[in-house]
Amino acid sequence: MASAQGDAKNGRYLAAAAGCMACHTAATPGAAPYAGGRVLDTPFGKFYGPNITPHPAHGLGKWSQTDLRRALRLGESPSGAHYYPAFPYGSFAAMTDADIRDLMAYLRSLPPVDRTNRPHELRFPFGWRALVAVWKWLFFAPQPFAPDPRASASVNRGAYLVNVLGHCGECHTPRSFLGGPKKDRHLAGGVLPEGRVPNLTPTRLKKWSDAQLREFLRSGATPEGDAPSDTMYEVIRNTTSQLTAQDLDALVAYLRSLPPLPDEPK
Repeated sequence: MASAQGDAKNGRYLAAAAGCMACHTAATPGAAPYAGGRVLDTPFGKFYGPNITPHPAHGLGKWSQTDLRRALRLGESPSGAHYYPAFPYGSFAAMTDADIRDLMAYLRSLPPVDRTNRPHELRFPFGWRALVAVWKWLFFAPQPFAPDPRASASVNRGAYLVNVLGHCGECHTPRSFLGGPKKDRHLAGGVLPEGRVPNLTPTRLKKWSDAQLREFLRSGATPEGDAPSDTMYEVIRNTTSQLTAQDLDALVAYLRSLPPLPDEPK
């Protein structure tokens, strides 16, 4: 029977599958894992990933499981303030209670790091946190994960990995000018200032075999000999390469099951 306090070992795996390291660890040599400081440069301004070690003043040391569940499911702080959707609670909202419990057990097991969180630097008027309530009203409708009864267990596991833990749609689904995902273009890629984000539907991936796709997700090697972007390489290093063989197969099976969609126009 699972502990009410959660399984930290499984929580470590979940943290890898969810890519927590990428947003919550500074991109500097020797940076303390999960101590915050990573910058996310967006059209709305710069967001800085917070410290999620169990430090009582600067991290999650005073958080309960309920606080973490509220953050992931509702996009709210323990005090009720809205989090900006740069924190991908739009995807994490569908995490299971058991996974949230295990993730919290792992985060509590980390060494606390005394690092102050850096305030976001946002363009006017996006610094008004109250506007997030409007964004949520337009684009955020949290629902529990619902397996597709027509799909196999492997495809449903892949859907959970891609759409919930891996939050792949946060980058690979095109967005409106207000930053809301175009749900009818799910995982069809997009265009960012730094370049095109690849289409993950079979429109693009049909050129790769399952073995080639798995190899890319393990090592970053493409059939054409190309290299992934720095951002995707970090995802591969910290996330997809850490998945079990069974979960990697499930991820591939889910991507193969998607309806093929054309690339997002430039």
